[in-house]
Amino acid sequence: MTGDAVDLGFARVDIAREARQGLPEVVYGTGKTAAEIVSIVRTLLRHNEGPVLVTRVGDETAAAVQAEVPDGRFDSPARLLVWRPAAPVGFGVVVAAAGTADQPVAREAAAIATAVGLTVTVVTDVGVAGLHRLLAEQDRLRAADTVIVVAGMEGALASAVGGLVACPVVAVPTSTGYGAGLEGVTALLAMHASCAAGITVVNIDSGFGAAMAAFRLSRVVAGRA
Repeated sequence: MTGDAVDLGFARVDIAREARQGLPEVVYGTGKTAAEIVSIVRTLLRHNEGPVLVTRVGDETAAAVQAEVPDGRFDSPARLLVWRPAAPVGFGVVVAAAGTADQPVAREAAAIATAVGLTVTVVTDVGVAGLHRLLAEQDRLRAADTVIVVAGMEGALASAVGGLVACPVVAVPTSTGYGAGLEGVTALLAMHASCAAGITVVNIDSGFGAAMAAFRLSRVVAGRA
């Protein structure tokens, strides 16, 4: 161990991130072996007190990790492993998904936000092709502390929600759509160009990024940032 990191040879685990940001380092599972994930998770559990998360992990890898590190919970649709999930802090997040095809990203956002202590409500299939479906959820959207909007195609749902609510809106473009959708680039650019002022836009398909944005907002509201 050197300073704020533990050197595992293949990774230098940031064990001081919880002290700096209120949450231990989150492990990105894609591209890592089960053995590497096990070693990182054990290190984080040993040196931190808060929730330990592994994102983007498949069923087979998750099972291998759980066999070595007990008490982890696996959410298969969200591809998320969690140890020591945080208690709710009373910060409400609505995850609004435009269509059923956007559900994998919405589930990742919802599962991660829940694991770090946010109170999550998921609203599904409220895309702008049937605007009445979104308008029927206005009260729920307006009661949230933050709304995470998950949408592919042309990404218009973020603008629609941004015009309806006063709370922060975190937009997640997804790679859902046909050719001109450019695997999420069209939604990404549309969200950035939104005329609804103040929308935050994260990376394509990054439910994780949206959940972390909501978590940071919750810490500001609670005076812990």
